[in-house]
Parts: sequence; structure tokens; C-alpha cells
Amino acid sequence: MSSKYESPFSSRYASGEMQYLFSNDYKFRTWRKLWIALAKAEKKLGLEITDEQISQMTNHADDINYETANEREKLVRHDVMAHVYAYGEQCPAAKPIIHLGATSCYVGDNTDLIILREAASLVRDKLVGVLSLLSEFALKYKDMPCLGYTHLQPAQLTTVGKRACLWLNEFYMDFTELEYRLSQLAFLGSKGTTGTQASFLELFEGDHEKVKALDKAIAEEMGFGSLIPVSGQTYSRKIDAQFLSTLSGLAESASKFANDMRILQSFKELEEPFEKNQTGSSAMAYKRNPMRSERMTALARKLINIPQNFAATYANQWFERTLDDSAIRRMDIPQAFLLCDAILKLFINITSDMVVYPKQIERHLKAELPFMATEKLLMMAVERGESRQEMHEIIKEHSVTVGREIKESGKENDLLMRLAEDNRFPFTIGELEKIMNDFPSFTGRASSQTLEFLAEVAEPLLEANRHCFVQANASISV
Repeated sequence: MSSKYESPFSSRYASGEMQYLFSNDYKFRTWRKLWIALAKAEKKLGLEITDEQISQMTNHADDINYETANEREKLVRHDVMAHVYAYGEQCPAAKPIIHLGATSCYVGDNTDLIILREAASLVRDKLVGVLSLLSEFALKYKDMPCLGYTHLQPAQLTTVGKRACLWLNEFYMDFTELEYRLSQLAFLGSKGTTGTQASFLELFEGDHEKVKALDKAIAEEMGFGSLIPVSGQTYSRKIDAQFLSTLSGLAESASKFANDMRILQSFKELEEPFEKNQTGSSAMAYKRNPMRSERMTALARKLINIPQNFAATYANQWFERTLDDSAIRRMDIPQAFLLCDAILKLFINITSDMVVYPKQIERHLKAELPFMATEKLLMMAVERGESRQEMHEIIKEHSVTVGREIKESGKENDLLMRLAEDNRFPFTIGELEKIMNDFPSFTGRASSQTLEFLAEVAEPLLEANRHCFVQANASISV
């Protein structure tokens, strides 16, 4: 047991791979990779930097001497300069050229962009896993009729698979938004203290082309195809706001799914996985609480509320930069991605083994179906030559009475019998029961829509990203 606060992301929620991206090891090793990239590019463009200096830096790229860096930071109160010093202690030949011409944001902001890219890519890969599992579920249950709901009141029938497509479509929208953000992500590069590259222009004795070439070479070394065209000292904090808004959108979709699952589980129609030795309640031994969906709701609620911090942070960046962004970014960027990772981890767990109870779905359907069928019965009566207005009044009269008696006295729904016994209505009880038993005729194009959506939208996306799901699913456990 620890005597210090421990984040639940580390102990309960987020995956190891997402935690690693926001670890000190990943951060400071990336700093060193950036210093190596800078030195290599400066040497290539003519500065007096030796192979020995670069070799020393490369040899110590991963074995960070944290104790030296921490002691130095206590003295100088500057994390970047503390790590420049510590790196120099390990690489004495390279000490004069480490961080040459750069400002703190060279390593700080470029590392943040690299982490942003890698974390968003991990989210994308796991989202592919969710899309794949939901697609399988939608296909399996495309023809299973169930009650649809508007205002959480029984409405026309749909199918279990079509409802899954509603969830799928919203996650598809999140996927395309995330893909767009990743496609637009550019590298800050070596822009200097106010973004003018003045120090690098001085290093290269006024040669603008070499300064531009330096920027490009570092970006390519770090795996970026494009550079931010203009900046202050930092990259625009609008980028943070845009990415966090995208993650919030994913959380919104997850919350919608989780709430639907919680309601369906209370109806006993669908159920999230319930492990053999799992306990639902300390007092009520029979309970099977939807704890994964409830946790997803809570995590999503937290993530949905984070973007406003980044909208405010971006809006309050004065001129070429201010430092009121530092603390919130240290806390909330990692937290947002860890939240999103935890949500997707839960999602993959739930959708890997969702349980469907067809008999319970059918029981609810049959209890409400006479009401649902009245629109169809009205049209069929008109086809037999009856007046629409008269048929509507007869159906309304009996429907209102039956609805009231169900609620007030707990009676069974006997609307069909009442209509059959009404001489004004042109159907026998046998005909009505035959109509009621033809469930698929009440679901419209739900099954066809499901197949069309899967074929035209989901499957092309999954085919293009099939490798992502294997990677994402391999490390999931709850």
C-alpha cells in the first residue's frame, strides 16, 4: 500500500500502452531524440558538430540519469535546462552543442505534438476495435425485431441490429473526425523564442534557406510530413482545443451507448458481460448491476467537461505565448487521453460478449405490439373499403380505454380482442393475431438499412484498418 495519492488511471482504468505515452521515460527519451535530430541536421547544414558528439548523444538516448537531472532542477528551477545539463554530464564531448540555438519549447512542444500523434493513433486503433465488434453484433441481430423508443416511450418496431447501427454511425463520425485531426497535425520544428527563428538565422550567418532546411530535416526525422507554417514560441493551443473536442465527441457517443445499455439491462433485454465470480451487490445477492456501462458513463462525463479548459487556455494566450497554459496541459491532456483509453477498453470488453435475451425482447414487444400495429391496421381497413376517419375513431376509442386500464388496473393488453369484438371493425381475432405474429412486417427497412450501412460505411473502413483492431484487441483486459 502507498502513502501517497495514486491515480485510478494507473491502478484501475487505462491501458499500459497509453500510460507509457505520458510517462517520464517516453517524454525525456523523446527530448533526447529531438536534441539528436537537431544536432544531426545542424551538422549536415555545416555547423561544426562532430560524429563523436552525435555518437555520444545517441549512445545515451535512453539511459536517462534522472538523479542528476532532478538535483539540477532543484537548483536552476528549469526542467529543460536541468535535462540539458544531465545529458551533457553523460556526453561530455557533446555538452557544448546540446540544445544549440533552441528554446525550451523546441523539446517541450515538439514532444507534446509527438505524444499527441501517438496517443490519438492509439485511440483510433482501439476505436476500430469497437467498430468491428459493433458491426459483428449488428449483422448478427439485423433481423431481430424489438421495440423502438421515442421519448423513452414504446414506438414503432426496429431491430436489435439496426439500433446497434445507430451507435456505430456515431462512432464512425468520431473516427472520421479523429482521422481528419491526425491528417492535419503538423510539427512545430525549430522556431525559436518568438517564432522568428532569429537564433538559427544567426547560427547559419543569415542563410534563410538553411534555417528552413533545418526545420524540414528535423520534422522528417521525427516522422512528420508537414510543418506548422507560422507560430509564436509554441504551437497554437487551438490544436489542443481541437483534439480535446474530438475526444469529447467520442465520449459523448460512448455515454449515449452506455446509457442505452443501462436501460436495456434494466429491461432485461441486453446485458453486459457478467463474470462467474462477479458480485453485483453486497446486500442484494441476485443483482447483476451494469457496472461497466456505469463506469463508462462516469468516465465519459469527466472527459466531456475537459475541453472547456482548453478553449479558455487558447483564448487567453497573449501574443507570442504565456505560461498559464503549462499546468492545465500537464494535467488535462494526459487525463483526457487516459479517460478515452479507459472508455474504449471498457467498450471492447462489453461488446466482445454482449448478451441478448430474445424471449424477453419478444415479451415486451408483444405487450406493446397491438398499439404499434394500429397504424398498419388503419391502412389495411381502408384497403377493405372502410372510412379512414371512422376507423381512426374506433381504434382511438379502444386504445385509450385499454391504455388506461393497463396503467390503473394492471390488466393485460386486450386491444386486439376489443377491436375484433367491435362489429364496426372489419377484422376477426384470427386475422388480427396472424398480423401480430408477422413481426418483421412491422420493422420497415430496419434490416435492409443495417446491411446497407455495414456494406457501404462500416466494412470499407474496417477493411482499410483491419490491422489496427488486431493490435488494439490484443492488450485489452478488465
